[in-house]
Amino acid sequence: MTRPLIALAALSLAIPAFAAPAPLTLTLEQQAEAALDKDENAYAFVEGLTTEVGPRQAGTEAEARAREWAAAWLRNAGFDNVAIEPFMMDTWVPGDVARARVTSPFAQDLAVLPLGNSAATPAGGIEAEVVFFRTVDDLRAAPAGSLKGKIAYISHQMRPAQDGSHYGFAGPARWVGAGIAASKGAVATVIKSVGTDHHRNPHTGGTSFPEGVTPIPAGALSLPDAENLERMFARAGGRPVTLRLEMNPRQIGQTESGNVVGEIVGRNPALPPLLLACHIDSWWNAPGAFDDGAGCGIIIAAAGYAGQHQPLRTIRVLLAGAEETGLWGSKAYSDAHIGERIAVGLESDFGADRIWRFDSNFRETNPALHKKIAAAVARFGVSSGSDAATGGADLNIVRDQKGALVDLQQDGTRYFDLHHTPDDTLDKIDIVQLRQNVAVWTQVVGILANEETAILTGGPIPAAPAIMQGQ
Repeated sequence: MTRPLIALAALSLAIPAFAAPAPLTLTLEQQAEAALDKDENAYAFVEGLTTEVGPRQAGTEAEARAREWAAAWLRNAGFDNVAIEPFMMDTWVPGDVARARVTSPFAQDLAVLPLGNSAATPAGGIEAEVVFFRTVDDLRAAPAGSLKGKIAYISHQMRPAQDGSHYGFAGPARWVGAGIAASKGAVATVIKSVGTDHHRNPHTGGTSFPEGVTPIPAGALSLPDAENLERMFARAGGRPVTLRLEMNPRQIGQTESGNVVGEIVGRNPALPPLLLACHIDSWWNAPGAFDDGAGCGIIIAAAGYAGQHQPLRTIRVLLAGAEETGLWGSKAYSDAHIGERIAVGLESDFGADRIWRFDSNFRETNPALHKKIAAAVARFGVSSGSDAATGGADLNIVRDQKGALVDLQQDGTRYFDLHHTPDDTLDKIDIVQLRQNVAVWTQVVGILANEETAILTGGPIPAAPAIMQGQ
């Protein structure tokens, strides 16, 4: 797809220059403290992106506008070597029809959205008996062919958690449920949304189908509607529960996406750079303030502040494209840059609430650096973790290089109330917590950017995080 031309001159008028919160004579520690008190840059970025671009489905015109908007922001903020690095991707779009209705025994409508990579129903929809599976493991245990002509419904028991760990527990209902059901003959799948809120908002997200398995329609019900459906099964007294499902998503073939990159060049450009990552796309159903507009605002603000102190190493930001639909940007960046050694990778992609823990994968191989960072962020209420950092979804290049990673763990208690829903909007951002993110990132990036020696040598090979099984 050819990138649309937009009026960058007009656009740039809406984008403020990077605002330093304090005199440049401050130390790094004082700069971080100043960001904690009065940073406006991270919020300004996410406010502008969500207002001027809005939802940014991967591979679409809206995502292309987001790339141009973000590149203009970086240039105005004084970043060097700003570029858009295009790549091609298989593109799925959600369509404009999503309806679900129980037709027997308790006729009523249910709120539903298609899952990424879902097939379409025939015009007018599919009506079939629903088979209830309390867990994905129950679905796996169903006999081959037992779902022929039926709709599979898959539940779970996800709960809020500060570390977001229940996403790994409940996520398979969405990530692999439809593919398993299709392999057993199901004509469609609906799941209990992988989320923790009780608004009547379905949570979308990607699903997948094994090689050789024909995709089927796959939708997510809002949590209240899913719970209502489960009550219907309990009251049906053995009578079949039937559902009519109609959706019209489609695959539109290869379109163009792209990554946005920019740098603050260090005093010694020969040293491997830091890579700070986020993703610029969102699902179609929300402007993506938490996921991941805030993350991009955080890394850009922190890079700007740390960069005012003339760092030894180059600080590079990567605003990855097409993360939600399959980590396309992360993979493309690794393919294009695998020969360029990265010193350490960090990502912000878990909302905008406060950072509570610091992890690295060099705690054992470079304990002095780990302890230095831990001591520096303790004043912001951040503990030192003992888990090996795995890095965010857009840091494939660092994992491929078996390199150094830092995880700045954000409080995920309310993240899955908003994740992939229409509620992921600007008003959910708490600017005090957002500023704490910027302060912690400024401190950590400033330390790493001035590390003279190799950050990781012979450390553990980080495993990909569970979240990467499906976005």
